[in-house]
Amino acid sequence: MTQTQPTVTPKLEDPKFGFNEYAERLNGRAAMIGFGLMVIIEYVTNQGVLSWLGLK
Repeated sequence: MTQTQPTVTPKLEDPKFGFNEYAERLNGRAAMIGFGLMVIIEYVTNQGVLSWLGLK
C-alpha cells in the first residue's frame, strides 16, 4: 500500500509579528515619523526634546 504525494502546496501568509519584512517596514516608517515629529517640536518650541519633556 503506497501513499500518494500531495499535488497542491498550500499558500501560507507571512506572519504579521516577529522579524519579517512587514514588521521591519512598519517599524522603519514609525521611526521616520517619530524623528520628523521630534524635529518639528524642536523647531516650534525652540528647545530640545529633553527640555520639552522636563528632563533637563
